[in-house]
Formats: sequence, C-alpha cells, structure tokens
Amino acid sequence: MTADVSSSLQPMAFLDRDGVLNEDSGYLFRSSELIWVDGALAALARLRRAGYRVVVVTNQSGVARGFFTEDDVQQLHQWMQRCIALHGGEVSAFYYCPYLSDAPLEHYKIDHPDRKPQPGMLMKAARQFPTDLSKSFMIGDKETDMQAAAAMGVQGFLFNGGNLDDFVADCLCRLAPTVATGLPQ
Repeated sequence: MTADVSSSLQPMAFLDRDGVLNEDSGYLFRSSELIWVDGALAALARLRRAGYRVVVVTNQSGVARGFFTEDDVQQLHQWMQRCIALHGGEVSAFYYCPYLSDAPLEHYKIDHPDRKPQPGMLMKAARQFPTDLSKSFMIGDKETDMQAAAAMGVQGFLFNGGNLDDFVADCLCRLAPTVATGLPQ
C-alpha cells in the first residue's frame, strides 16, 4: 500500500511584498517608512487559520542599484515577521531577488532566474516546504507576478489595492468555498 503523499502537503500562498503587504513607496528598506496595506496583517492571520503556508517573494532591485544592502532587506523582513506574528499571522520565509540585468553594481548585474516574472523564488519555496501546488496561489500587484504564478502552475490573483483581507477572503472563496472564512473545518 502506498502512502497518500498529498495528505502531508500544505497549500502555499505566495505573496509579493511591495504593493501587496505594504504600500509601494519605492525602494523601501527602513521599517520606519513601511506602511502596511489596509487589512494586510488580518489577511496573513486569515491565511494561517485557513491552513496555508505563506511565503513572500519579492524583487528587490534597490540592492542592485546601490540604494540599500541585502542586510537592510533582511532586517526589514525580520521586523515585518515580528509585526505579523503579533497579529496572529506567520510568514514561513521571505525570498528576495537583488539581481537586475542592467544593474549599476556589477556583482548584481545578472539576468537571474529568481527575478520575477521568472518563477525561481516560487520554485525555491516549493522545494523548501512540502507543498500542494494544486491548491496554492499567488497574490501580486504587477503582471510580472501573474507571469511568475503561471510559470509555476499556480493560480494568480492581481491585487489592485483596497483591503487585502477582503481580497484574500475573496480569493479563498474562488479557490475553495469551504476555506473562505479561514476557520477550521
């Protein structure tokens, strides 16, 4: 008898960062300048209750442009993680791509497979965590996010602003009406 591998897999919600979790203020790296999108913290808690593993996948070309360092990005993500946990959410991992094909900093001047619209960051997440891709999805605010989702073979939802918690509730309804409330079944 073969074990049902799918029962040990968890669905994943891939979320872009700037423009989805926080307002896109352009090359954000200071926690003091972060403004959460309305409903972002509640949305992350909803996804956790609904049984989704959440990962953030974000292009961070500000590193390649010399505006800030990878350490700055990591410190911001650690701060975000603490805020998210205080509100009942959880992000299993933050993946970021500091590369840019026409970067001013030579070290980062690479056409890298992690840079969206390529699915590299999503693939890394799915390799790191047992994932049921058939129930997974991505939320992004740009067409490149939707292209990365399509390349990964997951449903993509384009977020155009508003309340992220309401948007996530709607996405969950479209995926599986029984998880829309984020309550245990």
